[in-house]
Amino acid sequence: MRKILSTWCSSEGGGGLEMDLLEDLESLQFEYGIQEEDCSWLYLQGRSRGLVIKACAHATFFCKLLCNLRESLREKHTSRCLLTGLLADTPDDDDDDELKVGIIGGGHLGKQLACALLQLVPIPAENLRISTRRPEALDEFQKLGIQCFYHNPYLVNWANLVFLCCLPSQLPTICLEIQACLEKGCIVYSFAAAVPIARLKLLLNHTNILRPQYQCVEDFVNIWGANKEITAALQDPATLQTTCPYSSAGGIILNIKWLEGVFYAILNICTAKDMPHLQVLQHLNELFLSVHFEDCGKDGASCPKFQLGDFVNQVYTKNLSQKRPFPWFDLTAVQLKETPFSQQLSTSTALQDHLTLLYCDSFGISLTKKQQPVVSTGSPSQ
Repeated sequence: MRKILSTWCSSEGGGGLEMDLLEDLESLQFEYGIQEEDCSWLYLQGRSRGLVIKACAHATFFCKLLCNLRESLREKHTSRCLLTGLLADTPDDDDDDELKVGIIGGGHLGKQLACALLQLVPIPAENLRISTRRPEALDEFQKLGIQCFYHNPYLVNWANLVFLCCLPSQLPTICLEIQACLEKGCIVYSFAAAVPIARLKLLLNHTNILRPQYQCVEDFVNIWGANKEITAALQDPATLQTTCPYSSAGGIILNIKWLEGVFYAILNICTAKDMPHLQVLQHLNELFLSVHFEDCGKDGASCPKFQLGDFVNQVYTKNLSQKRPFPWFDLTAVQLKETPFSQQLSTSTALQDHLTLLYCDSFGISLTKKQQPVVSTGSPSQ
């Protein structure tokens, strides 16, 4: 209704000036009619909105990383072919290089995530599909060229990244439907907070799973707003900075094991392409450490650099020849246990600063060191 009246005012004698007649109407505000003794629970509204904003922000960042990685791999492959004169003989594998995103669930979170991915990554409409029990309710997405249907196995068979935006009660049935269609390299990204990652591994018979875990603190300042669309909120510099992986602002803390899982997920993508580990480390440095502060020195000489020992133990390092790829990692184990990379992520302030800078830069926001958000390495249980 608010959108309809706003549009009507814009077209009916408003001279192009959009008006929102309902913006300050008290009877349509969320708080209207709530008894005074129940007002203490209103903080849950802000927390819920903050969780959706953070969840969409982190998923968008992950997709940006995957798109950048695939583009980098494609460019280097083309360069090598041009140098060796093999371009004409190289099979067309563009379809395999594209990020194809499937969303299971067309509720509030699923729709907000789809909007964020479309506008902020941006993912082309033809590379995004949604499976939901009510595809007819997603008419606005279908008009954009997004395929919406109710066929979870078909979606999983097509996608190389699948977001689970369904209710925890629906998850066992969905997992049973899709587990036989999951390719080893397909990344499953679950928002079902009530289902532990170890349980997901069993339900899906799959290890390439990411599951962000958020911890909510009791006393917090509600900075999440109420009226902005999620995509608009993520384009606001102040809001965006609160979603940084290391930030504790807004009372919601991301378990940094998620970021660890992101790194190892990218290692798995490179392993699937049988890429030598030295080449993979070069890609990681270019992907994660290519944005620098003013005091980083020429060409980032003083910045951290990833080494083989950051990701595998010393015994494996000694036995790994230069042309060998990284091993395939169980992402569920990465997010549940300590890895060689765990201490680096949680204790290296230089790495934390650079990852925060990259995160904000990927959304088009520039940071100085003085603007770095408060660092937290919260570790809620998995």
